[in-house]
Amino acid sequence: MDIVVLAGGLSTERDVSLKTGEMVAGALRENGHRVILLDVFMGYGPGDPAQEDLFARADEISLKPAGIAVTAPDLAQVKASRGDSPDGFFGPNVIRICQRADLVFMALHGEDGENGKIQAAFDLFGIRYTGTGYFGSALAMNKEIAKQLLLAGGVPVPGGKSIKKENAGQTAAEAGVTLPCVVKPCCGGSSIGVSIAHDEAEYAAALSEGFRYEGELIAEAYVEGREFSVAVIDGRALPVIEIAPLDGFYDYRNKYQAGSTVETCPADLPEEIAAQMQAYAVAAARTLGLDTYARMDFMLDGNQNMFCLEANTLPGMTPTSLIPQEAAAEGINFRELCELLINVSLKKYETGEGQP
Repeated sequence: MDIVVLAGGLSTERDVSLKTGEMVAGALRENGHRVILLDVFMGYGPGDPAQEDLFARADEISLKPAGIAVTAPDLAQVKASRGDSPDGFFGPNVIRICQRADLVFMALHGEDGENGKIQAAFDLFGIRYTGTGYFGSALAMNKEIAKQLLLAGGVPVPGGKSIKKENAGQTAAEAGVTLPCVVKPCCGGSSIGVSIAHDEAEYAAALSEGFRYEGELIAEAYVEGREFSVAVIDGRALPVIEIAPLDGFYDYRNKYQAGSTVETCPADLPEEIAAQMQAYAVAAARTLGLDTYARMDFMLDGNQNMFCLEANTLPGMTPTSLIPQEAAAEGINFRELCELLINVSLKKYETGEGQP
């Protein structure tokens, strides 16, 4: 097939997305596909996509990403680096190139890739893509809405409340927030802007940090315990993976810098606990309408109570990412995983469910 692997963009997870795109593009080329790795924001300027077979020059056209930095990218600098109108999200020729492809592999992460807007645009243009559709993406991206839906669907979540930017001056006590708590952007990812607050001073600092990224935050009850993740592909849960950072919590640095976190898959859990977590992951995917693949994050406290933290609709596919490790535990290598995600995604078009 002719495939565009779409990455980059203007999300705070831009660097992670580019690395995912690089890994996926390499695997798909080894599988025999013609693949263009394209930055959704920067696009491709030279030439007319309608007048030449761009996929014959896929290696030449594809971008060559750098590694993942320790800190999130400077998006203002990225935005300024594009020569044409920098306020438009899609870069030059992105839509036209994607229309020429048999399929777009969505390697985007964060709000601009997982909030459903690109999926909705692609539906209107008749472009086929991997991953869940626009509606499930939008539901899962908003953590406040997702928490309410998960509760209604019988999936346990930590207690918490939404904090608007106009209430940034309130103390935790004034806001009705119990300390300690986790403060995180409502629609962010990769733990960017996430803080743990144990007292009022840390709470104020957490709000200040979080509001750098968004105008709405979630203040969530802090669950002390072990952290896990469970991927669901086509309605079936993969083995549970445990995430144990060597220092601090599972923040941006610990997620993407090799050697910062110990990840164990299958996790060392009693069989019934692992099975229950997998069942909750499947229920979460079903409740949020995540119809192809997704990954759910969990905490397990000292009393064996589990809580679903959030759903990731386009899980990372970097060397340190979790879903490739879960797949490997079932004997599915990275190349096979990429092909599986394509086949699962194409099913919705074969049944008509993916048509606008």
